[in-house]
Amino acid sequence: MTSIRDVAKLAGVSPATVSRVMNNTANVDSVKRQRVEQAIKETGFKPNEVARSLYKKSSRIIGVIVPNIENPFFNELAGAIEEECDKKGYRLTLCNSNNDLEKEKRNMNLLSRMNADGIILMTNQKEIKEEVRKCQIPVIMLDRQVGTGSEIAYIQSDHYMGGRMAMEHLLDCGCRNIVQMSGPNRFSSARQRFQGYTDVCREREVTAVTLECEYDYEDGLKKAEELIERYPDTDGIIAANDMVAISVYKVLTKKGYRIPQDIQLIGFDNINLSRLFTPEITTIEQPIAQMGQEAVKVLTDYIEGREIRRQNVFPVRLIPRETTVEKPANK
Repeated sequence: MTSIRDVAKLAGVSPATVSRVMNNTANVDSVKRQRVEQAIKETGFKPNEVARSLYKKSSRIIGVIVPNIENPFFNELAGAIEEECDKKGYRLTLCNSNNDLEKEKRNMNLLSRMNADGIILMTNQKEIKEEVRKCQIPVIMLDRQVGTGSEIAYIQSDHYMGGRMAMEHLLDCGCRNIVQMSGPNRFSSARQRFQGYTDVCREREVTAVTLECEYDYEDGLKKAEELIERYPDTDGIIAANDMVAISVYKVLTKKGYRIPQDIQLIGFDNINLSRLFTPEITTIEQPIAQMGQEAVKVLTDYIEGREIRRQNVFPVRLIPRETTVEKPANK
């Protein structure tokens, strides 16, 4: 294999000069620079990236830790992050913690040892606070807050307004016996949506009815069965997310309910599957691509010494589709 010494010998310069040309760390005489560049081209020399990262204390790697790569929401977020990393000259290392706190800690330690330039963390674990505090590289929280105070920034959508929008839409569709399948209370996103939902209930003098559900398809199936048994008069359901909305739809239709004629249904996230599913799912959209792009922008701005905004909250919007039918306004 060609070494930096081989390039230096062919170009008639020192290895240090070759290093300066490749890393652009100092001015090099234009004639010498041309000789070095020609020697690199002739030899096909490729630098040892591990050695370079150790020397420069930077690998141009951003680590992304997700709690569940099977969840389309996190999958789509990771895709948006990867595209933005590539545009900015960084590579992405994706770690799936599978909702395992110890694995999440190991991932953070591994990324630190790899000289990763920073971590974008999506977590379901409140106990990760101490690990974030101790982390030697910058950490950004994406989608949820765990109240560490040690992250350089957090990025999320307006979950409170999303909770309000979902409830207001079902009320505008004529529903009166509405059940909110709240996400897990241990997540800031679920707590904020619940607050938005209950505030609308109070303002519109409607009884709040909730049933806690994990953000996944399997628990959605289980909780949908429980919901119909406990609340048979339900005419509107706010699902914890789009995947739960799909599982609710399947349970309801198997039991003979028609959607939206008998029960209207709204999800959350606006993952691609929500519009590909039949019927297309009414949902509250989180701007997934923009959130992923912003996470990379904030992190790279911080790495490169630029000023950043610590709190970044994106607006949400209602996407009406085929699982709800809004009543026409009175004329």
